[in-house]
Amino acid sequence: MKRNSGFFRRFIVLAIALVAAVILIGILRVTTPPPVQEILLDADASFWPFTIQNFMWVALMVGFGEIALRWNSASEEEGQLRRGYLPDDDALLTSEMLSRIREGVALRKFGKDCFLPRMIIRTIDQYQLNKKEDQAASVMNASLELYMHEIDLRYSMLRYISWLIPSLGFIGTVMGIMFALQYAGVPANAESEDFLYQVTSRLGVAFTTTLLALIMSSVLVLLQSVVQAKEERALNAAGQYCLDHLILQLGDSRTR
Repeated sequence: MKRNSGFFRRFIVLAIALVAAVILIGILRVTTPPPVQEILLDADASFWPFTIQNFMWVALMVGFGEIALRWNSASEEEGQLRRGYLPDDDALLTSEMLSRIREGVALRKFGKDCFLPRMIIRTIDQYQLNKKEDQAASVMNASLELYMHEIDLRYSMLRYISWLIPSLGFIGTVMGIMFALQYAGVPANAESEDFLYQVTSRLGVAFTTTLLALIMSSVLVLLQSVVQAKEERALNAAGQYCLDHLILQLGDSRTR
């Protein structure tokens, strides 16, 4: 169920990102002057709108969609800390209390999805298995490591998009240089009065493609770093919460 829900959410965000990219390209096409259109869209290309710049804008919007998904997920993880899964007092947690806590956590919304409830359930299950606090703490630590790796895997698509956009920029530069050389290689074009202008304009668009790609990529990487840090802070806070309100309240883990 979780996998289907996540797939549906990602599909919706992808559709919104594609529509947003088309709208943005249309706005730039209508509102910006021709020189700016040449830089941002390569609007004078014979194969427009299938230009490298337009593909870069689409990739950027998809990246923003992934950022929005990750931000929403990080906000959900932070919200788990305010749900009061564990008692706030310093009383020791008996087996009966742990059973009630586990049942309550499992029945809550996001009980099987977010890091904190999953960590609580795993830790309680391990402790109730053999009543050993050190093994419960080991399970919690192992869960933290697995969840940190899980967070890293969630950003694989964003890392790919951050690599894809500069790659598209370099491809656009190579194509621009190729078209400029093809134009310069035609004898009839070499005799034209605006020969130098035509060649330099093609080369100019070629190099601005890389510049635009690098700017897009730098913005995307910055946002990715901010959101990933937010998600990792939420996980660290969940681990601290479990340590203070669960591990340290188990049986003989503290002095009675």
